[in-house]
Amino acid sequence: MAMKLETRDVAPRLVTGAFFLNSGLSKLKADAETAAAVHGMACVAYPFLKKLDAARFTRLLAWSEITVGGTLLVPFVPTRLAGLALTGFSGGLVGLYLRVPGLREPGSLRPTQAGIPLAKDSWLLGMGIGFLGAGPRGAGGNASRRCRRPR
Repeated sequence: MAMKLETRDVAPRLVTGAFFLNSGLSKLKADAETAAAVHGMACVAYPFLKKLDAARFTRLLAWSEITVGGTLLVPFVPTRLAGLALTGFSGGLVGLYLRVPGLREPGSLRPTQAGIPLAKDSWLLGMGIGFLGAGPRGAGGNASRRCRRPR
């Protein structure tokens, strides 16, 4: 069964996939200081990550981002599967935003200046959830029901 990429999904998959791919490739080149900073912030939100060495964590994070970017960029990967990868990864990023002190105004979800770069990850989560709603084409799929005209 061939899966056809919906036209409406092309732009968000392309832009988001390229963003993730670039971010992952950049982290592969991270020096020790950068790896320590990335790892340190992650450990504040997710203490179990302290068990990992900073350089190893950053490499794993980089390959995870490359994988998510790849699933979004490759057209034969179904949008729902790409959405699952994006939702999972961006959910972790939103968790980071919610758990690291100083990224939000006290008692609020509103970001501080320092939190704005991570608050934008909520958009990625929204896109991922939207991609999860993509249905199969053809008989019984969402696309065929949505476009039917009454007889």
